[in-house]
Amino acid sequence: MDASWSDPRHVLDVVEQVLSAPRPQLLSRFSAELGKLVPHRAVAMQTGDCPRSPLKVIGDEAITQAVTSVELQRLADRSEPGKALVIDGVLGGVERRLVLLAATPAVGQGAVLAVVPEAAEPPAAELELAARLWHILSTDAGQRATDPGPDVLAGSLAAASARAHAITDLGQTHAATLVTILAVLRSGRLSDAAARRTAVDVAAPALLELKGVVDRDEVLSAEQVDAAFEVLKTQLADLVRHTEVDVDLPAPVGDASLPQDIAHTARTLTRGLVLGALDRFATTRLRASWRVDGTLLRITVRDDCPEVADAVPPRRLTERLTALGGHWEVDAVPGWGTTVTAVLPLGVAEPPDLRPLDRLNPRELEVLSGISQGLRNRQIAGQLQLSEHTVKFHVRNILDKLDVSSRGEAAALARDLPLEPAAHRSA
Repeated sequence: MDASWSDPRHVLDVVEQVLSAPRPQLLSRFSAELGKLVPHRAVAMQTGDCPRSPLKVIGDEAITQAVTSVELQRLADRSEPGKALVIDGVLGGVERRLVLLAATPAVGQGAVLAVVPEAAEPPAAELELAARLWHILSTDAGQRATDPGPDVLAGSLAAASARAHAITDLGQTHAATLVTILAVLRSGRLSDAAARRTAVDVAAPALLELKGVVDRDEVLSAEQVDAAFEVLKTQLADLVRHTEVDVDLPAPVGDASLPQDIAHTARTLTRGLVLGALDRFATTRLRASWRVDGTLLRITVRDDCPEVADAVPPRRLTERLTALGGHWEVDAVPGWGTTVTAVLPLGVAEPPDLRPLDRLNPRELEVLSGISQGLRNRQIAGQLQLSEHTVKFHVRNILDKLDVSSRGEAAALARDLPLEPAAHRSA
């Protein structure tokens, strides 16, 4: 080990440099410092604190471009939090010597790091120091994730939602393909039993692995409401223990899986409202509760302070709430107390359904314009400078996309639209 690592000031400088890095640069900064202890070719990380991008890689692209979240999950199952393990495992599709660093800090979901070292057996002292540095970085990352800014919240939630949709689409495609293969090979039409057995042995584990991808994505990007509330109670434990105010934190009402950024925001809002109520000197009783109401999470903090002038939620909390499409409901009665409720949607709103005509491409709209004018296929073809056969093809697609059976029905749908004449569109 470099002698400088024996100097506490050097170690503190390294910690400061790593922790001062912006979130997108945390892994690269840590990899650079780790390289001075454990020289390596590549690093792959899977974290539970970043729903926007739980899998991150850096280093040799021949390795990192082939890394999958399935590989990281298998390695995570073999890791031991707080220790640096040297193992043989698959990363980037190839079995190789790896160093596993894992951490489960008090706050956050933790993370696992797979390092491809240059040496087959890195020294034990360097590995121990690397494990301690990784635990510090994971703890800081967990703290950052619990209180992200409004822009990060909105972006992370949208990314998590988009990823979930993509995984669903890919999952359905992959599953349909594999099920088809299994059905064909099990039909008995093939005489080669060995080939059939081999195909089944390959396809069946693939289906299980696919299900694991979807299940793991849910774990990485969501928290159950009761578990999320338990984290909040842990965060407020010292405050509740040492205040003279009677604080009641009942279990949440309803059962739901909260997107991770919603869970973080819910805890931030609740803590902020609780602290605001405790700051009002006349408060003697306080109740903070969560209720899942359909697609909404209602966070209610009620106090008995007779002075209600300062009961308006602070701007920093409002920014976090509105960034995710939420709003406040405030009921303040002088002499009785204040009830503040944050209404938070559980996800990004689905895009509105397309109108029938929105399904048509520009050329089909031109043909539909001609149909709505009562023109025949030959006339439309002449105006648009197309063959009559091509116009027939477009008409058939239009009827299919609009789910109608005749040209008259298609024209009726287009009647209220400001379509330009076909000839004018062509010009």
